[in-house]
Amino acid sequence: MTPRVLVTGANGFVGSALCRELMARGFAVHGAVRRVGNSLDRSLRCSPHPGPLPEGEGKIVEVGDIGPDTDWSAALDRVDCVVHLAARVHVMKDAAADPLTEFRRTNTAATERLARCAAAAGVKRLVFVSTIKVNGEETRNKSFTESNPARPGDPYGISKWEAEQALARVAADTGLECVILRPPLVYGPGVKGNFLKLLNAIERGIPLPLAAVANRRSLLYLGNFVDALTLAATHPAAAGKTFLLSDGQDVSSPELVLRLAKEMDAPGRLLHCPRPLLRLGGRMLGKADAVSRLIESLQVDSSAIRRELGWEPPFSLEDGLRETAGWYRGVCEKEGSADG
Repeated sequence: MTPRVLVTGANGFVGSALCRELMARGFAVHGAVRRVGNSLDRSLRCSPHPGPLPEGEGKIVEVGDIGPDTDWSAALDRVDCVVHLAARVHVMKDAAADPLTEFRRTNTAATERLARCAAAAGVKRLVFVSTIKVNGEETRNKSFTESNPARPGDPYGISKWEAEQALARVAADTGLECVILRPPLVYGPGVKGNFLKLLNAIERGIPLPLAAVANRRSLLYLGNFVDALTLAATHPAAAGKTFLLSDGQDVSSPELVLRLAKEMDAPGRLLHCPRPLLRLGGRMLGKADAVSRLIESLQVDSSAIRRELGWEPPFSLEDGLRETAGWYRGVCEKEGSADG
């Protein structure tokens, strides 16, 4: 019988890539989205099978806004496993009057609701995508591991940590197998946010004041993340476990800039600026958190999932940066052709 997997947030950066990979491996995919549009339809059809999807291979389900009262019945119909990606992500300029309440509604209460509905529907396993921010915002001399106490520092991280605790309660009450993955920054073709801004700056030759930064950051390439998600959904030994993920090759911020610049055939200009001045500038511009992510270390030890599940990232850091830069160059070329 073909395994059936529900992927929430299926038209997102990670979700669309996961849907394609699952279908390539022979899974039947239920893609849950807030609103049905063309993006998921296209991503589900980017499978090894040309033409229309075979009956039962892909199904798009509109579930509306994610919250404590979401109706998951149609999405969970005959599903064996759920991969829960949908979330309210950290917002740089949050306009909500009470951000923590909004994060808790979408990331905590909605996750518990989905888990209880899944258990009632006979689903065996739920894979929850949390965040390394549950561990904290930075490391000093030692990488984060699964044994570190939770120290989330912002509403996003708090809501994800509380969701993890809620899943533990559901598992104890119902027997649902819950697997928790905590990724660091995920990059790859289609990336958005600060990583895309960095690509833009490098492509335009903007000098970046990072030459004096000697930090170490763990990253996770999209292809590696999708592979780990698929393993977490299927490996018997993953049940009830929490795993930290990374590419396994840490990089400093200036090294990241230079590596990307090389792959993009761009100058990769770096300026020397003392770290205290960078911090001061970040505070004055209201971008203290963004600057901190560029200059501080955040290292992740992913040896547990490698040891316990036999996971080996199929892509190296070099592979991931090359694929991401190649995608970005292609986007720029298309935009240039359109402008011409």
